[in-house]
Amino acid sequence: MFTGLVEHMGYVSSIVPLDTTESGGEGWSMTISNAAEILDDCHIGDSISVNGACLTVTEHTTDSFKVGLAPETLEKTNLGKLAEGDYVNLERAMAAHVRFGGHFVQGHVDSTATIVSIIPDENSMRFLFKLPEGTSLLPYIIPKGYIAIDGISLTLTSVSDMDHTFGVMIIAHTQNKVTLARKSVGETVNIEVDMLGKYVEKAVIASFGGDSESPGSAGEGLRAMIEKVVERVLKEKGI
Repeated sequence: MFTGLVEHMGYVSSIVPLDTTESGGEGWSMTISNAAEILDDCHIGDSISVNGACLTVTEHTTDSFKVGLAPETLEKTNLGKLAEGDYVNLERAMAAHVRFGGHFVQGHVDSTATIVSIIPDENSMRFLFKLPEGTSLLPYIIPKGYIAIDGISLTLTSVSDMDHTFGVMIIAHTQNKVTLARKSVGETVNIEVDMLGKYVEKAVIASFGGDSESPGSAGEGLRAMIEKVVERVLKEKGI
């Protein structure tokens, strides 16, 4: 579990598509350097958010750490597009004794989105993103709600269900702490919607007798409930 408050920016120092070492596990591995600031209490097996994706540390030094990327991670995130030298947002797993200043971020990326515009607004920056066609994430994206973009907890400033777009603003302080301010139009970012919205949706669908795996079933459950209420009222009135 993370907060979406980025602690540090490291950079990709090595990418090995087939890492045959013990820490590579015969899969895709990535090493992040310039990370000493978050490694003073690091152990093998710890979770670190890298651009919003929760990854497991398989090897580390005082300044760098290695993580493995599963096929699902490469498919769902933009991590497979990174090159050596690219900077990434880093956050350690949330500790119980610290203030919780962001929002609940699992590090389970839902999708990527594409930057469609970047507009300066005084000392802040407005970003507009577009989700892929056919996305199912729009119900969880609401104005003034939370969203994690490359692991950054941000407040939504605009949402267009019709255009599949949403916007955020980042202040000057945040611009200096995260990778988003370094990105350009056309680049992709990792998106994780607010997990609380998913739980609420599932509970509501279940209360209507629907199936969370079939979103349309919620409407069928609601229709059946309304029909029962109408039947009862008509019966009580003798109609």
